[in-house]
Amino acid sequence: MNTKPYFFQSFAIVALAFIAFIGFKQVLPNKIFSDSKIDSKNVLIDSMLLESVANDSLSLESDSIAEAEQQEAQKEIVFENTEGIEFPSETFENYKGYQYLVSFYEKLYQLEKNPQSKVRIAYYGDSMTDGDLIVQDVRTNYQERFGGNGVGFVSITSESAASRGSVKSVYSKNWKTQSYLNVKRPTSPFGVNGHVFFANDKTNPTWVQYEAGTNKYATTLDNPVLFYGKAAKRGNVNFIIGKDTLKKNLVPSNLVNSLKVTSGSIKAFKANFVHADSIPIYGFNFDNGSGVHVDNFSQRGNSGLPISMFDADVMRGFNNSLKYDLVVLHYGTNVLNYGTKNYYWYEKGMKKAVNKIRESFPGVSILIVSTADKSTKYDLEMKTDSAVVPLMKAQKRYALESESGFVNLYTLMGGDGSMVKWVDETPARANKDYTHFNQRGAKAIGKLLYDQLNKGYEEYKILREKRDVVSRQQRAARKANTDSIAVKNDSVYE
Repeated sequence: MNTKPYFFQSFAIVALAFIAFIGFKQVLPNKIFSDSKIDSKNVLIDSMLLESVANDSLSLESDSIAEAEQQEAQKEIVFENTEGIEFPSETFENYKGYQYLVSFYEKLYQLEKNPQSKVRIAYYGDSMTDGDLIVQDVRTNYQERFGGNGVGFVSITSESAASRGSVKSVYSKNWKTQSYLNVKRPTSPFGVNGHVFFANDKTNPTWVQYEAGTNKYATTLDNPVLFYGKAAKRGNVNFIIGKDTLKKNLVPSNLVNSLKVTSGSIKAFKANFVHADSIPIYGFNFDNGSGVHVDNFSQRGNSGLPISMFDADVMRGFNNSLKYDLVVLHYGTNVLNYGTKNYYWYEKGMKKAVNKIRESFPGVSILIVSTADKSTKYDLEMKTDSAVVPLMKAQKRYALESESGFVNLYTLMGGDGSMVKWVDETPARANKDYTHFNQRGAKAIGKLLYDQLNKGYEEYKILREKRDVVSRQQRAARKANTDSIAVKNDSVYE
């Protein structure tokens, strides 16, 4: 049988297909699909983000946006005096907002003077901080300088429990979990971590077990305390520490309740919940009671918008025990790539989230961390995604309008094209999805974040000293004036 005609026919078809592709390529869009390969396992997209995108009217035209951006770039930002402290004016381009972190910096200053005091940070984020990445490095840098041991608040269950190195946890599979990403009306209010858990399996044991990790300043579980919510019925929990079992009662009388497991430091323990099916369980806190403590409240797929659903009364209940000085909102990864570069809707939603933080944690300082660089394939070349800068500017705007500090993570890591460099360099500092950092990169980002915050703190100390010098001079002048008047009065009476 002669196969040559079939060979030439097949070759002709391939050649024609190639020529057709070259022709069609001229009219195809530069970007068809993302180059990223996303593992959909355990990935959530919060319902509020999807609703906001679906309902977005995109009321602002691109010309209006460009004009507004040009005006804001030229505007000088002058800060109002806070407790005698006034940072130098800034422009929108270089905005950092140290002025709005004054109360946090004062707490650090008091801690530096008195090592027995305490400073606490709540770090809310998305998959960028999954597995305690970035946050554990911010925590280590602060504890290295100001003291403190412990990983802070840890949820009952977590998608990243198996990959987190700063604390090891395993748990039974029969926990009922509700998250603020996909539940609008939880059975009981969400906790400070955006979750609520129920041990509602009456047949099988419901348990969680923790073991200290190997991270510096987190090699023990310090003063473990259980946090749980309000319910009509009491319950019990058995803590197994080594060969000992501690049986304790759960008395869910308040919106937020706490139960100390044991004092001091331990390496591991297991908690078995008994007849506690109706009690909302939130998680455990681990800290040694002094220094700096940083809680990681990361959640994959989170845009930050669900924070606006927090119950402020419940959050104040947590704050009465944990006493937060700074709340960090680190989002952006899940807000990109929705077919728009107008993020007015996101600004509006996140201002509501910031307002809820202020209502929930009165007097707390707030820091907004922008999206990092993210790369997408355009014309067969990986470049900074065209939505990154518009989103970063939107985040900067709501930080400024809500009087929050701001970290421009996009420029901090190098700006345009930096994610490609972080992926391609040897050794690499980011993953091949051109979105997320690996452990090496996360450590570098954690240090960059800490350095910017610390730079503001060092400037604060200089401004504080100048304020105190002026205050001492004014007091001395008033005293001298008072003494002068007293001398004159004595002369008159003589």
